[in-house]
Amino acid sequence: MNYILLTSLLALVMVASFSDKVRAKDIEYTAIFGGGCFWCMEPPFEQQAGVIDVVAGYTGGVQDEATYEQVSSGRTDHIESVKVRYDPEQVSYRELLDIFWRQIDPTDGGGQFADRGSHYKTAIFYSSDEQRQAAEQSKKELQDSGIFNRPIVTALLPAQPFYEAEEYHQDYYQKNVLHYSAYKKGSGREAFIEKVWAEKEMGTGGFVRPGDDELKKSLSSQQYNVTQKEGTEPPFKNEYWDNKEDGLYVDVVSGEPLFSSTDKYDSGTGWPSFTKPLAAENISENRDVSLFMVRTEVRSSQADSHLGHLFDDGPPPTNQRYCINSASLRFIPVDELESKGYGQYKALFDGK
Repeated sequence: MNYILLTSLLALVMVASFSDKVRAKDIEYTAIFGGGCFWCMEPPFEQQAGVIDVVAGYTGGVQDEATYEQVSSGRTDHIESVKVRYDPEQVSYRELLDIFWRQIDPTDGGGQFADRGSHYKTAIFYSSDEQRQAAEQSKKELQDSGIFNRPIVTALLPAQPFYEAEEYHQDYYQKNVLHYSAYKKGSGREAFIEKVWAEKEMGTGGFVRPGDDELKKSLSSQQYNVTQKEGTEPPFKNEYWDNKEDGLYVDVVSGEPLFSSTDKYDSGTGWPSFTKPLAAENISENRDVSLFMVRTEVRSSQADSHLGHLFDDGPPPTNQRYCINSASLRFIPVDELESKGYGQYKALFDGK
């Protein structure tokens, strides 16, 4: 009897282990980026939690093969690229896009830094409509941010066969530390990144928070006062307090998804109220002792925007009320989720 029980338990463990492996395999996604010299593009992605593997290689051309000698000579249409395998439950494609933009000069159509030629051009190779939409939205947001004065020329292209680079190119930054460091500095890439991004405040997902002058230009006076100066808008006289349309509420500064209409309810306070955030990691909670009270302030994780406050007088099952200013939010209706780059959230509204 004990033998049968033990055998059954072992079988269950093996099935569970196999199922876990299948699930892990099922959620591996791939992203491909061309950012000039692939030596410099591997480290930032490999350092990101949720990234499984990064491979240097060549893609984008019509030729059926690619070697470093062929590509570097300019005799092919391929460009140096990296293929990133990642777990979407740990890191999103939008976060990978943020990392990509921060490694390149997206306004340079003739190469990257000291490396000139078409094989050093920048490109994002999408493998699905969701990736394409996210890349389009991300590119537009970067252009609109005012960080660059010239047009963003990075190409958005459908994914094509990817050819792995020679072994000595893989993880070059680890195999040849001194040469890699000297190259990155000497090429001008390191100085460019420091100059462009050093004074920008970074969010948790690689989002670059615009400077104060840029925020004043892009936000209304009320949006600026609420998100940057911890202001509070009037109750019952704000955009979303009685909005009953299905969709997502995202940060007005960064676009990070914060709340869903499926968790919104009428609290009677005159401000948008939610029982929970869309994802706990997208918000931060801080002790607020202003106005001679002790409250819990709610802020967005990436843009660090002031959103509102959290109270424990909400309805079941959470018994929480996230009291949020409309001025800190932008509403994305369900029928616009895909076109705005939030297609992965459509399943929340199935059956509605």
